[in-house]
Amino acid sequence: MRAYDIIAKKRDGGELTAEEIRFFIHGFAKEKPVVNQAADALSSGDEESLDNGERRCVTDYQAAAWAMAVFLRGMTAEETAALTEAMVTSGETVDLSPIPGIKVDKHSTGGVGDTTTLILAPLVAAMGIPVAKMSGRGLGHTGGTLDKLESIPGLSIDLSREKFLAQVKELHVAVAGQTANLVPADQKLYALRDVTATVESIPLIASSVMSKKLAAGADAILLDVKVGQGAFMKNLDDAKELARAMVAIGNRLGRRTAALLTAMEQPLGNAVGNALEVAEAIAILANRDECGFGPISADLRTVTLELAARLAWMAGKADSVDAGLHLAETTLTSGAALERFRRFVAAQGGDSRVADAPETLLPQASIRQPVRAGREGLVTALDAMAIGRAAALLGAGRQQKGDPIDPAVGVVIHKRIGDTVKAGDVLAEVFANDSRWQAAAQAVSDAYAIGPGGEEESGALAPLPLILGEVH
Repeated sequence: MRAYDIIAKKRDGGELTAEEIRFFIHGFAKEKPVVNQAADALSSGDEESLDNGERRCVTDYQAAAWAMAVFLRGMTAEETAALTEAMVTSGETVDLSPIPGIKVDKHSTGGVGDTTTLILAPLVAAMGIPVAKMSGRGLGHTGGTLDKLESIPGLSIDLSREKFLAQVKELHVAVAGQTANLVPADQKLYALRDVTATVESIPLIASSVMSKKLAAGADAILLDVKVGQGAFMKNLDDAKELARAMVAIGNRLGRRTAALLTAMEQPLGNAVGNALEVAEAIAILANRDECGFGPISADLRTVTLELAARLAWMAGKADSVDAGLHLAETTLTSGAALERFRRFVAAQGGDSRVADAPETLLPQASIRQPVRAGREGLVTALDAMAIGRAAALLGAGRQQKGDPIDPAVGVVIHKRIGDTVKAGDVLAEVFANDSRWQAAAQAVSDAYAIGPGGEEESGALAPLPLILGEVH
């Protein structure tokens, strides 16, 4: 079996076997380049080793050619499942079987102000459902879940495998960093796709997402597929195709999998920035209508509860999604979710007092600049991605792995689509630590579209739907 033949077969529209895909992906995941293996074999006079090494290893340029062939020719459901399984078995996997119950995980395809995990994980844990979450660093407008959590003083996401499992068993929730040995093939292939114009491939996206989720060991996986201008998938048809592909992979590989399609035309939460998002999450867990910087987003609360409802149903804690929603709302309003968050923070070395005083204990920006409306009217559009870019400009996100982020900076939304405003009203606030606030404030202002209307026309714009569909 040769990498060349596998590339040619896919280039010509053929369907690859599971064995061919496994050979190719495992060969690509090998750390030792083929040229080094060849040199070692030649120096030792071991021609058989040279032959085996050449046949086993796959180079970057071969993987790039294969990825482009997949991009152009696509993959069947069977191929995509085989690709995912090959990536999962390219490295270590997490065994959650010592933990009683159905273990669940949630993955979002990414958006702006998407703080659901920070609320959802302790909420679902308080419902008696184990959440063992392994996350990565964020690239783009803000940090990922790990970066947000690390804005809490003292909190560590570097947990040993033993500590991780013990904490999930005791508290039903732990969040840790993904190790380099988890799905190494995906890490290499993702980096290659990024520089070879092969990112926008449904089979490659679906297998990338699902390989990490499957390797992390959850029994049930819920996918939050974002749709809109602030999401990777801009239209509903593409989002549905991706959702179906990921759900099919999970179900084929023995995990209960479902997807919820949610709107991302405007930021989901009012906070866009690491510490700011933590503060909003805590306010929702505490059943408050606002936090230190302004009102919380009802949309963020609603979507989180909808996700929790489906996880309760998938984990067997509720007979239906409606029953799951009732359980989630009851658990949130009782204060149990906030208490579980407090215990989770303490267990991972953080200052649990943040649950009661986030505005005091979280990092604070030195500049807080309002962005005001220039006219009276109705907010008809709010470009989520533009808000995300403004937060990134302030230093809330990173462009490359290893870039530092400023946990205190970001943007806070005060007016959302459908709200009426008067000239001079605060649309949003920019939280900054240097002169970049000026460019960010202009970007935030440009993100708003204000049409004719006023108090007498309040409510004239129908609310945007949040739940756009689901796939089982």
